[in-house]
Amino acid sequence: MITDKKIVLTGADSGIGLEVLKLIAAEKTNTILAVDKNTGNLEKFADCGNVFSLQCDVSSKESVDLIFKTAHETLGGIDIFFANAGYPYYELLDYTDWDRAEAMFRTNVLSPIYSYEKYREYLAGKPGHFAMTVSAIGKMAMPGYTLYSASKFALHGFQQGLRFELPNNIKLTCLYPIATDTNFFKAANPKEFEKPFPVQKPAHVAEKMVEGLERGKKNVNPSKLFTLSSGLFAVCPPVKSVYLALEKGKLKRFVNKNK
Repeated sequence: MITDKKIVLTGADSGIGLEVLKLIAAEKTNTILAVDKNTGNLEKFADCGNVFSLQCDVSSKESVDLIFKTAHETLGGIDIFFANAGYPYYELLDYTDWDRAEAMFRTNVLSPIYSYEKYREYLAGKPGHFAMTVSAIGKMAMPGYTLYSASKFALHGFQQGLRFELPNNIKLTCLYPIATDTNFFKAANPKEFEKPFPVQKPAHVAEKMVEGLERGKKNVNPSKLFTLSSGLFAVCPPVKSVYLALEKGKLKRFVNKNK
């Protein structure tokens, strides 16, 4: 278990972030700045004594600056910064909308990149641990998640390049969950659609991530099935084609249903 750490956690009000918060807040020697644009669930931690909430949309430079200012004032330092906030779209990319794509990339890509830059600067050579939620979809794109996949591929590329340049004082841990049974799907599209296969529980993902942070792992892959299937897809491409065809069928049914 993580103990005696000062932690910043974004996307903390729901899903994986909320489950991570429950685990790290249970250890009273930790102090946490829990950040989210919605804080309904964070209010439940008001009596914990070691959780401070900040209502903040992480998609702007000014907001990330505010997170660091607030963390310094409330925690007195940052041992772990976990850039977990992000959101998906589930849709057919058959429209023209610059702002819609930009909004996703500001949250999913630019915010964690800038957060790392700020964290490196903030540490000024002191030891620190930076973490990000990337996603398995950042390694294999899925039908219906084109923009989301693109944002996560960008973040995956960022962490790959960063490892060549990472200063000795900073550890980097990246989380690669598969689809998780949270409000992820409602955020992706308010209309009902078939979930991808497989789907994991957020509590399981959170447990694996906290364990990975504690051990200083470079990457955390909560789904053994995804790890095994990735190897199978590499040696037997037709299996991957069948899987993606099934997922494409789900998108086709969704589009036909909502014409």
